[in-house]
Amino acid sequence: MRGPHNIWRLFETLATLERTGANRFVLEAMEAPASVRVMARIFGWPIKWLGKKGDPELPPATRAITALGPAYIKFGQILSTRPDVVGPEMAGQLRYLQDKLPPFSVEVAKQTVAQELGLPADELFSEFSEPIAAASIAQVHRARITRTGEEVAVKVLRPNVERNFRRDINAFYLAASTIEILAPFSRRLRPTDVIAHFDGVVTGELDLRIEASAAAEFDANTHDDPGFVVPRVIWPLSGKRVMTMGWCEGVALGDNAALDAAGHDRYVLGERVLSMFLRHALRDGYFHADMHQGNMKVAANGDIMIFDFGIMGRIDEYTRRVYAEILYGFIRRDYRRVAEVHFEAGYVPPDQNIDEFAQALRSVGEPIFGMDATHISMAKLLAYLFEVTERFGMATRTELILLQRTMVVVEGVARSLNPSINIWEVARPVVEEYIKQNIGPKALARDLARTTRVLARFGPRLPELAESALIAQSNPKHAPVRDNGLRPVQWMAAGAAFTLFGMAVAALF
Repeated sequence: MRGPHNIWRLFETLATLERTGANRFVLEAMEAPASVRVMARIFGWPIKWLGKKGDPELPPATRAITALGPAYIKFGQILSTRPDVVGPEMAGQLRYLQDKLPPFSVEVAKQTVAQELGLPADELFSEFSEPIAAASIAQVHRARITRTGEEVAVKVLRPNVERNFRRDINAFYLAASTIEILAPFSRRLRPTDVIAHFDGVVTGELDLRIEASAAAEFDANTHDDPGFVVPRVIWPLSGKRVMTMGWCEGVALGDNAALDAAGHDRYVLGERVLSMFLRHALRDGYFHADMHQGNMKVAANGDIMIFDFGIMGRIDEYTRRVYAEILYGFIRRDYRRVAEVHFEAGYVPPDQNIDEFAQALRSVGEPIFGMDATHISMAKLLAYLFEVTERFGMATRTELILLQRTMVVVEGVARSLNPSINIWEVARPVVEEYIKQNIGPKALARDLARTTRVLARFGPRLPELAESALIAQSNPKHAPVRDNGLRPVQWMAAGAAFTLFGMAVAALF
């Protein structure tokens, strides 16, 4: 990881940041001490001639990243979802990264298809177009399957993209560890953890089988949602470096003039985009985290079609319930309940004052509810909420940050279709339906049934587990050692589960 090529790549990166003017901007966004900023300027100025100029029409951070190449572009996209790391201003710049690179030739794409699928591309596809979209990791071709005549989209990874990304990621790791040593102030941002997160995301995107499985899971979850379509994955024509999906024929969701000309109701489309996103996040815990206009089209029958499943968000069931209660509390303007939910979930430390926290939450909600419907924003609510919770010691939760970032994008799409949309009116029935199904007697019965099924598998061992737990609690030193190597605390947990099971049965009777 510390090879000469990594060190040279870091020199080139620093030089480009200095040459494009991004160095100062990045250090300010990260709140670097003045001494660090001065040292960076002194060290960066002599070598800036080694860097690349970039497009002078772009903002500094975006200009530098696009000049440095595909890995940096993808890294910038990931950082745009982490305003807690880079600051809101820099996250805003990175969000507008132009993820468009010169395409590679159709002949190279066909060679990749042949190598991956085992047959010549001209044999598998009767038609195979020039690239219609080129991004940092892959490009897309429009094609037609020879055997069935079905029109499809074929996504092909860039040549040597795995090797090039691995080279730059290794350089990122070196930079992160160096920054943590030389700039202790940066440790609160956990640079190495940020790079590890980026590494995981990119590793998944470099294997198109992962994206194909994400699309298939999303399709299974949303298959019965009216007016919402996920293209089908063609598994026999997909592999690690090639992915084939059904073609989406329709009008781009961002082209209002074309939507009007085709007779589509933009107000209905705006409400559907927003309600579908909330339903997927709450109901399924699995949502499309890149729902901008470029990834959606409208079919002739009015269905919204979505594609590009490289960035997906996942929220566990417990967090979804907490999130729904928080939203519902704000909708009802019950700030005390919102505060209680934060404390119950452990988001806010117990040593904080719940009444003061509820008062702070009121300062978040009331100004928003006082706005005109055209200015009410759930994304703003979440942003203000994070500011307040941070003051009360709430730790950063990555999954909620991704949810907030996607909410900002989705609201922007909805308002571009219908500027007067009332976010709360659209959100309320979705949240109320989730609350009805997942918080209350129905949810309690369902959770109890699930717990019973789990405990039933251990039924024959429950008396033994309870006995071991009691012995461990009364005399830990002489607690029996089981063959499976479980520690006494685990036996105690099992005994507690047995006790809770008995209490639940008693409560039912």
